[in-house]
Parts: sequence; structure tokens; C-alpha cells
Amino acid sequence: MAKVEIIDSKKKIEDLVKKLAKQRAFVFNIEVEEKASFPVKLLGASFCFEKQKSFYVPCLKSEILNFKSIFENSKILKYGHDLKRNFEALKHAGINLDGATFDTMIAAYLLNPGAKTYKLENLIPTKFGEKITPEEELTGKGRKKINLGQVAMEKISLYSGERAEAVWRLVEVLKEELRENELLKLFENLEMPLLPVLAEMEIDGVKIDARLLKKYSKQAEKDLEKISEKIFKLTKTKFNLDSPIQLREVLFEKLKINPAGLRRGKTGISTEAGELLKLKDTHPAIDLILGYRELSKLYSTYLLALPKLIDSSTGRIHANFNQTVTATGRLSSSNPNLQNIPVRGEMGQIIRQAFVAPSGFKILAADYSHIDLRVVASLANDKNMIKAFRAGADIHRETASQIWNIPAEKVTPELRQAAKTINFGVTYGMGARALALGAGITLDEAKQFISKYFTVYEGVKNFLEETRQKAHDLGFVETLFGRRRYLPEIYSPVPQIAAEAERMAINMPVQGTAADIMKLAMIKIAVGLPKISSSSKMILQVHDELVFEVPDRDVKKVAEFVKETMAGAAKLKVPLASQIEVGKSWGKMEHLET
Repeated sequence: MAKVEIIDSKKKIEDLVKKLAKQRAFVFNIEVEEKASFPVKLLGASFCFEKQKSFYVPCLKSEILNFKSIFENSKILKYGHDLKRNFEALKHAGINLDGATFDTMIAAYLLNPGAKTYKLENLIPTKFGEKITPEEELTGKGRKKINLGQVAMEKISLYSGERAEAVWRLVEVLKEELRENELLKLFENLEMPLLPVLAEMEIDGVKIDARLLKKYSKQAEKDLEKISEKIFKLTKTKFNLDSPIQLREVLFEKLKINPAGLRRGKTGISTEAGELLKLKDTHPAIDLILGYRELSKLYSTYLLALPKLIDSSTGRIHANFNQTVTATGRLSSSNPNLQNIPVRGEMGQIIRQAFVAPSGFKILAADYSHIDLRVVASLANDKNMIKAFRAGADIHRETASQIWNIPAEKVTPELRQAAKTINFGVTYGMGARALALGAGITLDEAKQFISKYFTVYEGVKNFLEETRQKAHDLGFVETLFGRRRYLPEIYSPVPQIAAEAERMAINMPVQGTAADIMKLAMIKIAVGLPKISSSSKMILQVHDELVFEVPDRDVKKVAEFVKETMAGAAKLKVPLASQIEVGKSWGKMEHLET
């Protein structure tokens, strides 16, 4: 265990600052009382730049400023675990962290993107065969959990100092593993530069119209009640619509609906939305139940929850943008989960309308156009798909035209929808049954459609087969930029597990490459945006979309800059393109030509 020296006098602080100023690099960790609040309340900071020894400084906001010159010196490299949290804590204290070059949490994620956790107390036993103190040992958990600020300073110092010293040793181990797995370049050129970009987005947050949410939450309550009454009338029984057990009893015992083909879980037949869709035409109540489920989820997750997430000191929501959650490399968000707000539909638009611009500003959204398909065309080097994108054609209409051998202008909405479904489903290993369900066509039509699809897009077919084979040969697949996903499940003797791994193998290079391109665009925009408009902010990233808060006077030049930067984020065999929309809220926007 590391020896931890407590720095509890002005003289000791001055001496530590001098020592840090002489280092090539050091590890630091900021301890805060409330990780989720803005601004955070500092408890202390630990430092380490040699094995078996660390330093702990009990400090508030005013005292951490003694280290400002060190933290802001880009020539002194800074390491840590979950540096984004530390970046934000320092920012609230008036310090702009520079020189942050190694985050052990992000490194561990790149090396094993399928892990359930990247907590330091889980990594250290794996790498060094020793244990370090988990936070729960100090604070407890569940209802008995106490604030870290209530823990005795001596205990916090040992806990924090121990972690700092463990990170110091971990850096070299993980750096070598990144190098061996050809991931160091991705780590240094993409993931680490993205970290401060995400931190700034979290700090800036987004303005929310709480009154609008309150108005629509009351309307949603009435709508849920009406839908419930209709369901009860159709099923001739009252029951708890939120109870899977009661719903199962009503559907399969009272109404005698045939559950053939539905997935079964530990508690019985599944009534999840995906399974209920299979029963769509068996009873008129099914559509209403699905509608109730969707509205109820949006009501509880957003209409009720969003106002509670508004920070009282800023009047804004500060969502978390997570770098180490998805196995494909895509960013995720939490508090709130922005990815789950429906893109289409009335309720999705209503929720988005609550994300507003302050007076004198506009919300500007830039959405990559068909980025997954552009990546497919490029990775597969498919001549027909490349030709369509280079010509600026409607890719779904063009696909239907090619498959059915008819002029593009004669493609019906139904045929275009079928083409759209298979275009987006192809990277998920979509089969005929899923296509038939998604496009509203017969199973035979779906089989014929897929057969013709791979005749037209032969390059895509070859790419998918080669990717599947590569996963079997190497045990991993990778993106255009070298991000890897390891798939040991592909060797499973259980057919369902191996088949799911194959679907992941097909999907990851496409979705992961698209994610890498989005991250590159964010980094380039963050660097260039202050020069174009010093008051503009990048505030959200959702799916293939970036959202900005822009002064009215700067809308046009910011739109041009963002569109040009997103188009130039990476070089594919087809051009990258984005659509720009502008409005007073995220839900009421108009297309902007640039």
C-alpha cells in the first residue's frame, strides 16, 4: 500500500507545488462532496509521481488555486482515472486543465469495450493481483449510503492517495497494452482529445422550459387515462397495465391469444414491446397497449423527470456524455438519456420543444445524412452504392429502383419503405422475417427482396461475409480507425450465442466507424468554433446529430462552419453530408440552406 503524506500547511503546499513543477508527468485525483451537482464542492486532491508514495491535500475551492499554474501548464503531463470528472471539478474552481494525456478508464475501455465496469477497484486486482479500497467501503451503499464529505479526512486521504498511486503504476501497463493491440493512436488522437470537449458540454448544459413540460405532463396524464379506458373496454377487464404478469394473464388466459413465436423469459411469456409487435393483428387492444407503453415511458422518463434534473444554480440540465459505455464506440448519455427521445412522433417533438435557446440565441442542429450507409458503401467498396451517393441520389429510392428494375420516379412509397428498412437493417444482419415485419410485406416478398438486394449490392454482400469470417479468424472486428471489439462468444457451442456474436461482428465496423467520424467532427468543431463565434456552444450529441446554442447574429456563419467541418471530418469513398436546422427550440426547427 502507498504511503500517503497529508499536505496540511501553507509551507507544505508550496513545497508540493515546486515538486510538481519539476515533474514530466503526475497523476492527480480530485475528491468532491457531490459529484452530480453544479458547482461541485471540493474536499481534497491527491497527487502521485512515484511508486509507493502519494500526497493528499485537504482543500476547498480557494486552496486548490495554489495549483492553478501546474494544472494549466501543458508541458507537464497529467494522468488520472475518469479525468472528465476531474476536469469539471477544476473548471468550477476557476482552473482550465491542460496537458491531460492519459485516462486509465478510457484506456481500459478501449482494450475491453465489452466490460461491465471500468472502476479502479476492478482493474487493479486484474493487473496487479492486489486490492484497493472501493468507495462503498467508506460511504456504504443503498439507503445507508452517506456523503463522502461525512467521512473522516484521514480515511479520505488514504483512499484517495492509494488510488492515485495505483493509477501511476497502471498507466505504463495500459499504455503498453494499447501499443500491442494497435490502439494507442486511436487513444491519443481521438479519445483523449474528445474528453475536454465532452466536459465542456456537460458544464455548459442546455436550457429547459419547465413550464412547457408541466403543461404537457398534465395532458399526458389525461391521454394515458383515456387509452387505459379504451383497453379495459376492449379486453372487458380492468388490470394494471404496468404489470407484465397481469398483462400476460389478460392476453393469453382471458383473451386466449396464441403466444406461438413469442420469446419466453424466466417468469413466462415475454410482453416486451418487440414481442407484442408480433401480435399486432391478433387483437385491437394490442396497438393501444403499445401506445400506452410508449407514452407512459416518455411521461415518466422525460415529462416528469426532466424538471427535476434542472440545476437550481444554472437553470439548465447538465447531461452526462459517456465515453466508456457502448461496445461500438458510440457516445451514450445519462441524466437524462437523450438517445431514447423518439426522433419522430408527436411526443418526441413535444419533449424536444422543452430544450430551448435563451433570449438572443437559436438552437442549431446538424444531422449527418445516412452516415451508416455512407460508411457501408465505403468499407464495402460497393460500386452501385458509391455511384448513388456521389450522384446525390435518394439512396432508398435508388435501392428500390435497382432491385425492382424500374425508374426511380415510379418507385412507390411502399417499395421505398421496404428499401429503407433493408438498407438500415443490412448492418444488423436483418433476416427475411424481420424485414417482412418492418416493411409490412409478406415473408416471400422479403426473401425475394433480400436476394435481389445482394445481387444489386454485391460489394456489400462480400463485405458482410468477409467481416463475419474475419471475426471467426481473429476473434475481433475493427473500425476504419482501428477501434476493436473482441467477440469470444463467436466460438460458443450455443448456436444462439454464436449467431448474436456474428450480428455484432457485422454491425460494429459500420456503427463504430460512424461513431469515430462523429467524434472527429466534434473535436474539430470544438477547436474551430470559438474563432467563428465566441459565444456559440456545442451542447448536445444525440445519435448522428450535434446540437448548438448560437447567437442570432452568428447563425449563418456557424451553420456554414459546422457543415463544412462535419463534411471534412474523415475521408471516405463517398462524400459526407449533413442537414442543418435552426429554431428557438430543438423541437420546432426549420431547414437552413447553407
